[in-house]
Amino acid sequence: MPRAGRRNALNKRPLFYDLTPEDLTQRMLTWGEPAYRGRQLWRGVYRQLAGGPEAITNLPHNLQHRLSEAFSFCSMKVKTTVRSTDNNTQKVLLGLTDGQSIEVVLMRYERRRTVCISTQVGCALGCVFCATGQMGFVRDLTAGEIVEQVIYFARKLARNGERLTNIVVMGMGEPFLNYQATIQAIDTLNNPDGFNFGARRFTISTIGLTPMIERFTQERRQVNLAVSLHAATDELRQQLLPINRRYPLESLIPACRNYVEQTGRRITFEWALIHQVNDGLDQAEALADLIQGLNCHINIIPLNPTNGYAGETTPQQQVKTFYHYLTGRKIHCTIRMRRGISINAGCGQLVTERKADTKPSIV
Repeated sequence: MPRAGRRNALNKRPLFYDLTPEDLTQRMLTWGEPAYRGRQLWRGVYRQLAGGPEAITNLPHNLQHRLSEAFSFCSMKVKTTVRSTDNNTQKVLLGLTDGQSIEVVLMRYERRRTVCISTQVGCALGCVFCATGQMGFVRDLTAGEIVEQVIYFARKLARNGERLTNIVVMGMGEPFLNYQATIQAIDTLNNPDGFNFGARRFTISTIGLTPMIERFTQERRQVNLAVSLHAATDELRQQLLPINRRYPLESLIPACRNYVEQTGRRITFEWALIHQVNDGLDQAEALADLIQGLNCHINIIPLNPTNGYAGETTPQQQVKTFYHYLTGRKIHCTIRMRRGISINAGCGQLVTERKADTKPSIV
């Protein structure tokens, strides 16, 4: 039985967020209801952020009841919530219907409210400095489970008169190893008849799966793409990111160049600075040579600590030296503002207690 099928067997009612608008319209017609009832439900859930059919007052009572019996509108249970001392970062551990868990993070900035969502329970790629990779892979999330993370925080913010401004697909898991569900979730949230979240306010982060970058390029989406680079030579990159053995820089960088050429969009490269590993001017020079002429942005991220990796964060002065070398080479870059480190909510720090018992196929 497929992975999604096993999860649906555990949950007696299908998850509403797994439906597409076409699925919903077809269900209404099958029930003998007019097609516009599906649009009313869709708008009620995604535009009004209704918790279920009973809160959508323009639906007939008998249809509200039937929908509540047919679908689940809440598949996740909050297990723990932790906040940073400045209250700008909030991390939530969400329990899933099969007993697994995921972590999701909300970050508040002066003008932005950004949610960092997960696409898998665990991760199979084993990047040495990433806590999620250290825990291994358990399973993919469905499109609905990805969507529900966003809706959870959208409702919380709405109660305070706030709205989400950005969605980053940078939580647990490799989004491009769960490509179909990830893209369906984005399409659901982007749908103008519902949540209507602009495509350019999404960012997908991938470790650099060349075939999936090529597929993403062909689809000509307006969603932002970030690639976790972290090293500018194959020798060092494969020590940090084992997937580099399969997709080395000689295939990855041309795919990134093609993405920029075909879409006209700038690409972001993420670089976690690790003291005396990839923070020297030799790597900065190799990086500048590697991406010469490419419309890109370098996101410099001082390493966030994890229990499974002994590497240390680059001292602030060396971070600035690395940054100034790149800007001196006319490369756009920023040093990421660190958020949620004290509550293990930073980049690469998300993890749950459950350990891996399966492995997915790698592209």
